[in-house]
Amino acid sequence: MSRPVVVDSVAALRAQIRDWRHDGLSVAMVPTMGALHDGHISLVRMALAKADRCVVSIFVNPAQFAPTEDLDKYPRQLAADLDRLAEANAHLAFTPTVGEMYPAGFATRISVGGPSSGLESDFRPTFFEGVATVVAKLFLQASPDFAVFGEKDYQQLCVVRQLCRDLDLPVGIIGAPTVRDAHGLAMSSRNAYLNETELKIARQFNVILRKAAAALAAGGSEAAITGNAVSALAEVGFDKIDYVQARESLTLAPWRNDHSGRLLAAAWLGKTRLIDNIEIPSS
Repeated sequence: MSRPVVVDSVAALRAQIRDWRHDGLSVAMVPTMGALHDGHISLVRMALAKADRCVVSIFVNPAQFAPTEDLDKYPRQLAADLDRLAEANAHLAFTPTVGEMYPAGFATRISVGGPSSGLESDFRPTFFEGVATVVAKLFLQASPDFAVFGEKDYQQLCVVRQLCRDLDLPVGIIGAPTVRDAHGLAMSSRNAYLNETELKIARQFNVILRKAAAALAAGGSEAAITGNAVSALAEVGFDKIDYVQARESLTLAPWRNDHSGRLLAAAWLGKTRLIDNIEIPSS
């Protein structure tokens, strides 16, 4: 087991990738904000199966946090992250500072329409602008052949795909299935914020969504089913439910039952906001 090469500047990142390209090697990238868990490692393994070399970026991106959100409290554990990347055989960790990514005078933002509409944007209106901007920068910095994103952040995955289509970015976007614990809870860095009582409640999230997705596939009323899901989440102990909505899988337009669908939800336990999504089975 060898630790990945660690670079914190764009120049060093490009130099390493230039050497790989000279040797005819393909490159896959896994953008992360660190606090790596088994879900992230599954993305690294998928990247390694797709390309000769894997770059993992670790950067807590301030552009996607609103002033009221948990930027300062977001977990940062670089040494542990590098240990995990070594175990997964990642080749390079890109760990830029905020100043490296957003130097003095930085004034550009990227806004992606389409799949960014509603859902997360209703509650975090600047979020996807921050995501699109940093992802575009990472792709231009690393020039990967592929990039792997988890389906747990399903709307983000759709936004990144739209970004690459619209700006002709030559990066193949791979969506990786959500990794869950033994109880079905989606792996997330924010799970570390949950106490034991909240964790038990959180593990009902996917159970309720799966029942709702099955009911939608069976042809039930969308409004009634999503409303019942909201009520069920409140009954098991979630403090606030931001949304439970059915959308088309590819465009995230409002769902029609003759199209593939996704049921997406966001809810709060105390000060922790969790998101999840479930495929609506084909009827």
